[in-house]
Amino acid sequence: MGIPISSDGWYAIRVKSNRERITAVGLSGKGFEVFLPEYGRPRGARRGAERVVLFPGYVFGRFDPSNRLPILTLPGVIHIVCAGKTPAPVDATELESLQVLLQAGLPINPDEQYAVGEGVKIDSGPLAGARGVVVGEDNRRLLVSITLLQRSVSVALPREWVCKVTTPHGGGIFAAQESAYDR
Repeated sequence: MGIPISSDGWYAIRVKSNRERITAVGLSGKGFEVFLPEYGRPRGARRGAERVVLFPGYVFGRFDPSNRLPILTLPGVIHIVCAGKTPAPVDATELESLQVLLQAGLPINPDEQYAVGEGVKIDSGPLAGARGVVVGEDNRRLLVSITLLQRSVSVALPREWVCKVTTPHGGGIFAAQESAYDR
């Protein structure tokens, strides 16, 4: 089942945080073709897997760019991704390739970029709940330093175990206290 060919192109639609599914349903309800790529991410041994949007904040739709008002009036829509003032079409071949990848059922992980010095929280594995700072990377692993009492320990972790944090401190005693409250 490929993405059907039409005279209208595919466009990326920027939506409010966590409104991708609602917007996709609204677009479908108005008769537009919609593509919302999702993948399964494990939540833990007891909780199974959850469906996660592959491109948070974006929905892909096929429509005539000269008739944008029905799209822009949907709840949750911020804007259509444009080059200048003209909606920028997304390559239909790339969307079809992505759809084939998702239908294959293989485990996928989006590659998130981490910078040295960036604070992270460990979400999975035996160190779940700990926080640290990225000190390097090696292939598919991140080297994370966890600091306590002016001493640090570094550990190489799979990328899928780690997520970014927005707190000003990535590790240390304060992070350890926060992680206890975050659960």
